[in-house]
Amino acid sequence: MPAGIQSLASSGNPGPSLAEFEAHAFDVESFDHEAHLYVAWLYLQQYDLLESLDRFRSTLIRLTRKLGIPGKYHETITWFYMIAVAEGAIGPARDNWELFKGRNPAIFRRSPGLIRDYYSEGRLMSDEARTTFLLPDQTAVG
Repeated sequence: MPAGIQSLASSGNPGPSLAEFEAHAFDVESFDHEAHLYVAWLYLQQYDLLESLDRFRSTLIRLTRKLGIPGKYHETITWFYMIAVAEGAIGPARDNWELFKGRNPAIFRRSPGLIRDYYSEGRLMSDEARTTFLLPDQTAVG
């Protein structure tokens, strides 16, 4: 791992700090779904939803460009999960990561993720959804 790059496993946190994230000074190989959610949650501790979303998406876009994978960034997924984290962080879960995780297990669900409850495969994987936030086309069951 290059000098100055923080291993998420060694940090004891599920994701990088905001400073590490914005400087791209973390191990991107370990930047998984939970790490994305953690950074979104950190932003929401310091900024309102719109500022958090703007900072998060801007940094993700710069990071994917830096890594040579700009097509990996997905606008609809970014918006969806930032809004889901903001809603899940209302109340005491706003300042306590473990409480947030415990109260919001659906946000952490993988394969299929929470987003699949609200978006069809075709809509979510469309070129439009990658570049523009699209509203859901399904209603969650249950």
